[in-house]
Amino acid sequence: MNGSPSRILNRGNVIRAGLLIWLTLVYMALWGDLSVGNLLAGLVIATVVMVALPLPTLPGTGHFNPLPLVELAVVSSYYALESSFQVAWLAVRPAPTPVSGVLRVNLSTRSDLVLVLCTDLLNLIPGTMVLEIDRQRCVVYVHVLDVSSDHAVDKFYRTTRRLERLLVDAFERPVRKTPPPEVNR
Repeated sequence: MNGSPSRILNRGNVIRAGLLIWLTLVYMALWGDLSVGNLLAGLVIATVVMVALPLPTLPGTGHFNPLPLVELAVVSSYYALESSFQVAWLAVRPAPTPVSGVLRVNLSTRSDLVLVLCTDLLNLIPGTMVLEIDRQRCVVYVHVLDVSSDHAVDKFYRTTRRLERLLVDAFERPVRKTPPPEVNR
């Protein structure tokens, strides 16, 4: 046997096994029946899906930090609830409709994963919708429901910066700051 345990238990195989298990569980949940037949059928269908529709490989330069991820879940849930109430108030208040507009957000991430997750979070917040993503320049154009005041625009940018910072902290490696070269005199 020429396959050592370290060659069998590598990152790629662990991810594939997790995906296989996840797809099987989704299949079983959709059928709503925990039977051996559904388990076997789910495994077969999950395998076919994984072979026929492989996911693109992501560069392995990232990392995972769970503490900022927990904070991100709490903060994004708060923002979603807060903006839901704001959208509801804007719908029922006895005033004209608010001024809406498209704002450009320059993101500072180096990761495609963080860029996509940030735009997904922005889309989940009621009153905002990502219209365009410029991947090369890391710029996102977002339609915002209420841009009637400088305070509302500043609040949107603060929210976006906080979400991006938490995503970067959770999924990117910290940037090592190199000290300036020493000058010999």
